[in-house]
Amino acid sequence: MRIRTSERGRAGHLYDAFVAERITREDVAHVADLARLSLSEEELDLFTVQLAAVLDHAEDVESLDTEGVPPTAHPLPLVNVLREDVVRPSLDRAEVLAAAPAVEDDRFRVPPALGEEQ
Repeated sequence: MRIRTSERGRAGHLYDAFVAERITREDVAHVADLARLSLSEEELDLFTVQLAAVLDHAEDVESLDTEGVPPTAHPLPLVNVLREDVVRPSLDRAEVLAAAPAVEDDRFRVPPALGEEQ
């Protein structure tokens, strides 16, 4: 059974055997609790239907024959266009450090991170 387009997103109107086969309202409530989300009764119904549709789509994708199809991260072949790495003059270190709010041992001094002692 598939969700008809006109029925998607209407909370409480499609909570039937189809939804119960995929994911239960209690499953959605449990996941919401783990994520520390507070959902209303209407949101639980809505998200149960929506998550069931997502799982149905995942099942469709899983059923595709991917034999001989290499794994990809992008549908198009991507190549980085890089310029030549050429050494060239940059800013003077002493000049940059002179403009810094705090310097220590010829480096920028920054506030401690992650509760480290100063």
